[in-house]
Amino acid sequence: MSLIHGFNTKNLRGDVLGGITAAVVALPLALAFGNAALGQGGAIYGLYGAIIVGFFAALFGGTPAQVSGPTGPMSMTVTGVVTTLVGIGVANALPGSQGPGTLLPLVMAAVVVGGIFQILFGLLKLGKYITLVPYSVVSGFMSGIGVIILAIQIGPLLGIDTSGLNVIQSVNKVFTEFGSEAFVLNWSAISVSVMTLAIVFLTPRKVSQWVPSPLLALLIVTPLSILLFSDSSLAAKGLTTLPRIGEIPPGGLSFVVPNFNNHFNVIIQAGLMLAVLGAIDSLLTSLVADNISQTRHNSDRELIGQGIGNAVAGLFQGLPGAGATMRTVINVKSGGKTPISGMVHSVILLIVLYIAGDLASTIPNALLAGILVKVGLDIIDWRFLLRAHRLSAKTAAVMWGVLLMTVFWQLIGAVLVGVFVANLLTIDSITQTQLEDMEAEIPLDGETQNLNNDSTLSQEEKDLVDKCAGDLMFFRLKGPLSFGAAKGITERMMLVRNYKVLVLDITDVPRLGVTATLAIEDMVQEAKTNSRKAFVATSSGKVRERLQKFGVEGIVSTRLEALRSAAEVLGS
Repeated sequence: MSLIHGFNTKNLRGDVLGGITAAVVALPLALAFGNAALGQGGAIYGLYGAIIVGFFAALFGGTPAQVSGPTGPMSMTVTGVVTTLVGIGVANALPGSQGPGTLLPLVMAAVVVGGIFQILFGLLKLGKYITLVPYSVVSGFMSGIGVIILAIQIGPLLGIDTSGLNVIQSVNKVFTEFGSEAFVLNWSAISVSVMTLAIVFLTPRKVSQWVPSPLLALLIVTPLSILLFSDSSLAAKGLTTLPRIGEIPPGGLSFVVPNFNNHFNVIIQAGLMLAVLGAIDSLLTSLVADNISQTRHNSDRELIGQGIGNAVAGLFQGLPGAGATMRTVINVKSGGKTPISGMVHSVILLIVLYIAGDLASTIPNALLAGILVKVGLDIIDWRFLLRAHRLSAKTAAVMWGVLLMTVFWQLIGAVLVGVFVANLLTIDSITQTQLEDMEAEIPLDGETQNLNNDSTLSQEEKDLVDKCAGDLMFFRLKGPLSFGAAKGITERMMLVRNYKVLVLDITDVPRLGVTATLAIEDMVQEAKTNSRKAFVATSSGKVRERLQKFGVEGIVSTRLEALRSAAEVLGS
């Protein structure tokens, strides 16, 4: 039993109830994400993914109460893969096509590769680094995903097929259709959309606590669409038929070997993208699960579990997934605490697949689009989006930049560029903090008043500074010194010539980067070249050891010792 992280049977009743509730929420979302990711006929593959990823991620993962399945970021990543493959001439033949030139086997190959990458991330213990993505980047990325979901649902809401198209192509097709003289509004699709949107947005909270609004829309609008907008009745009136999910592949879940033989470079790139975004998505949800369940997840084990789930899902034609925040929160609030709840959620969905799977073919695409409009709006980080500019202009710029790159360029590229820029800004901020005291603590032209007012100096140290007067360059650094601080040290190096003795105080520096060490070495060497004496005061064993390895001379243990030595040099 120890092989399953957090497994126990003490909360069996709560876990079963939590799993059932999570499955109720997951069912319409899985279908909607499948349809959004793969287009016409793709909904059932979202359900496959929810079943498989949900079960194996719970079984092998590192977050006991987490429920996994298709999510917005993962589904939109698959949409990007589909767009890329269609763009290079792969036939978009769904559902159930298995020919070497068709879309589905190639997409599933990318899903399997993504799962393998995630397993490697876990084995290499990269989990702790993935969660270090700045919030401004996460917020911009998630909001960008929300905008993408909203944009590509405009067509299906109006009964226009935009599958296999990216955001710009999808919106452009809608406007092109509207501008066409032959275009006829699909009133049945619009009616279904309006009914769905009304239910998901206007359902009272008291009702949605018992029956989630997406499921309520599924249960109410689907029968009404069959009753009011059957193909025969619409054809008899000369109206456009209502697009539905359509044919469901017979046999349910089945093992199918993906196509690894064609477009391998696209498959690898797509797999890496799925792995990285899935890892970020899952581990952020793990943090939420920790907070509400008062537990602590294992990041590396979670990545391995998600990787196994996605790899197996790809072998059974399931959409890739990640830790799903809403489903996880609902699971915990309903009593779920252990991996049993996630596995129960998958078993319930499996039962629904085999009992009522054929009924899914009658679900209108417009209904699923309406559900995803609610999902898209919920994903957008409105709380941060509307006030980021008040907190920091730089943070707001990063967030908006990532959002726009996510929508109009590339998902993984947006994250990587965002992390790079955010880290540069962070390094710059840290560097400024590290160098704040430099200007104030280099007395020029004999002025030492700033040091005499320094409460951190003892009276003897102040007296020694006064004694040395303008012949002493006293240079103090504080905190860990990264490569950013080296610039400040180097910029002040030439000032050494204006003094007879340099005292470099790094007693408050616990760690020293290689670049900063080289800058200190250069400063001491500059003093030596100009026949000046230099003393470096450090109390940290690690810092002293590093300086000695670089051959830095004049190292002493305390600031007082350095100032005494400086006074002796100047007095001799």
